[in-house]
Amino acid sequence: MTKSTLVTGCAGFIGSRVAALLIEQGRPVVGIDNLNPYYDVSLKQHRLQQLEQLPGFTFQAMDLENREAVAGLFREYEIDKVVNLAARAGVRYSMENPTVYMTTNALGSLHLLEEMHKHDVGKYMLASTSSLYAGQSMPFTEDLPVNTPISSYAASKKAAELMAYSHHFLYGIDVSICRYFTVYGPAGRPDMSIFRFIHWIDQGQPIELFGDGTQSRDFTFVDDIARGTVAALQPVGYEIFNLGGGNQPVSLNTIIEKLAALLGKPARINHQPFHKADVDSTWADISKAGKQLDWRPTTGLDEGLEASVRWYRDHLPWSAKISLQSPSA
Repeated sequence: MTKSTLVTGCAGFIGSRVAALLIEQGRPVVGIDNLNPYYDVSLKQHRLQQLEQLPGFTFQAMDLENREAVAGLFREYEIDKVVNLAARAGVRYSMENPTVYMTTNALGSLHLLEEMHKHDVGKYMLASTSSLYAGQSMPFTEDLPVNTPISSYAASKKAAELMAYSHHFLYGIDVSICRYFTVYGPAGRPDMSIFRFIHWIDQGQPIELFGDGTQSRDFTFVDDIARGTVAALQPVGYEIFNLGGGNQPVSLNTIIEKLAALLGKPARINHQPFHKADVDSTWADISKAGKQLDWRPTTGLDEGLEASVRWYRDHLPWSAKISLQSPSA
């Protein structure tokens, strides 16, 4: 039986692109997702429908928190690599329901690692976050101490990183951890700024902006993130890699100006207080990924924003109906 790569969170923004890229490279993929309603499920179903048209893709609706279901998955399929992109994401919502962030992001990761050990699966790729770098000096390097997370989301990801290390040390599992920096692109998450800004400007609604807009991010196009994630499946021992734009961070005000120009519509802004759990700025040092993975981003910000706007407009009127609210955290 041909061995498959397990991609968790395959209906997610990044997971769907990683699964598609693996299949394009001739690697069979078993994808799992619980299709939870953290954000509009119709968007997850849209991505999943595209994947299900690809030969070599198999899907199971499943929750990583269900230990027996995870065990059954490893018994049913021959898996040689695991790409763990299933996670509860979002800094602000993690303050509303921190328990589910820990059970999904940390306990779910542990369930995978335990089954990998039992079934002698040798490669684990864990998606982590730039949120861990809060308070550190920029640009962020992978060797910075990240022991003071300022959100339950970041804390749960730190826990997942630590468990991955312990299973590497104890059982020799080869581990790549990719810390992602503000991913955006077509079919992006509606709880993130780019999608929301496009929607609000296009619909003539005021933008809900937390802070004065000078806060900045190292925006990274989703296809670049997918390439870096797949590149990280090579043997490395145990390594952490920043996957980010690697350029000077860009302010939210600048992003809003660029999107308004692309849409040909004015942007009206409703300023809200800056959120305590947010960080002022992110900026990745990506030299390690360049040296060890031969990876670097290739999509510039203007090109990526244009692709994001084009996807939104190509999928009207449905895209305008995608809820920006989270029915469940």
